[in-house]
Amino acid sequence: MAHMQNASQISKQPGTGGGPLAWLTANTLTGMRRRKAAMGYLFLLPTVLGILIFTAGPVLVSFGLSFFQWNVFTAPQLVGAENYQRLITDKQVLTSFLNTFRFVAMAVTTQIVLALILALAVTQKMGRFFRYYFRSAFFLPLLMSSAAVSISLGYMFHREFGVVNYYLTLIGLPRVPWLNSSTWALITVMIAYVWHQLGFTFILFIGGLTNISPEILDAADVDGATGLRRIWHIILPMLSPTLLFAIVVSVIGALQVFEQPYIMTRGGPGDASRTAVMVMYEAAFKNLEFGYGSAITVILFIVIMLVTMAQFWLSRRWVFYQ
Repeated sequence: MAHMQNASQISKQPGTGGGPLAWLTANTLTGMRRRKAAMGYLFLLPTVLGILIFTAGPVLVSFGLSFFQWNVFTAPQLVGAENYQRLITDKQVLTSFLNTFRFVAMAVTTQIVLALILALAVTQKMGRFFRYYFRSAFFLPLLMSSAAVSISLGYMFHREFGVVNYYLTLIGLPRVPWLNSSTWALITVMIAYVWHQLGFTFILFIGGLTNISPEILDAADVDGATGLRRIWHIILPMLSPTLLFAIVVSVIGALQVFEQPYIMTRGGPGDASRTAVMVMYEAAFKNLEFGYGSAITVILFIVIMLVTMAQFWLSRRWVFYQ
C-alpha cells in the first residue's frame, strides 16, 4: 500500500525543467519508462550501425555501382543497364549460376539428410561419454577455416597421391579423377563443403530433437508409432520449425559458396565447378570490372531473396508450430 502511495506521489511530480533533457529525466513513472526505452535503444545502436555500415551500405553501393563502368584507376562512367545486358549473354556467368543451383540442390539435400540421421542416432540411448564424443566429432570441422579444410581435402582427393584413391585401389576400384573430371569436380567440392558445414545443421537438429516433449513420444509409443512411422508422423512435424531454419540457412550459405571451388579446382576443369560468387570475384578483383561484378552481385542477391521468400511461402504448408 505504501509502495502504491509512493508511486502515485512520484507520478504526480512534474519535470524539473523544459527541453529534451527534462523530458527524459523527469522524476515520474513516465520518465522512468522513457529512460528504460532509451537504454534499450542505446544497446541496440551498435548492432543497427553495424548492419547499416557493413550490410545495407555495401548492398546499396553495389546496386549503384552496377550501372557504372569502373576500373579504380579512372573515374566511373555511367553505362546504364549495359552491365546487365552483357550479363544475360555471358555464357560463363550463366554456366556459373547453373553450377550454383546444381551445387545448392546436392549440398543442401545431403547436408540436411545426413545431419538429421546423425542427430537421430546421437539422441538415442547411449553412454554420456559416447554422446559427447560424437557431438564434438561432428561439430569440430565447423571450427576450422574453410581454406584449411579445402587445402587438406584437395590433397586427400588428389588423383595420383590422394589417400581416397589409395584406399579405393586397395579394394580393387579404379582411381577416380575427383578434381580433374567435369563430372566429379562439382561433386567433390560439394563433399568438402558438406563435411565442413555439417556440424552446424547437426547441432540445430540436436537442439530441436531435445525440445520435443517426452510425453508426446511416450504417447506415440503407446499408439504403436515406432521406427520410420514415428519419425515421419511425430518427429518430423515437431521438428519442422528447426528444419525450416536449417534449410533456409543452408540454401543461403550454399548459394554463396566460394572458398571450396576456388581453392580446390579454381572453377575447373573448364567451368565445370565455377560458381556465381567466383565469377563475381574474378570480374571485380581480377579483371577490375567493378561495375560488371556489382551487376552479378545484384542478380545473386535477388536470387537469394526470391528463393528465401519462396521457402517461407511454402513453409506454411508443412511447418507445424506448437
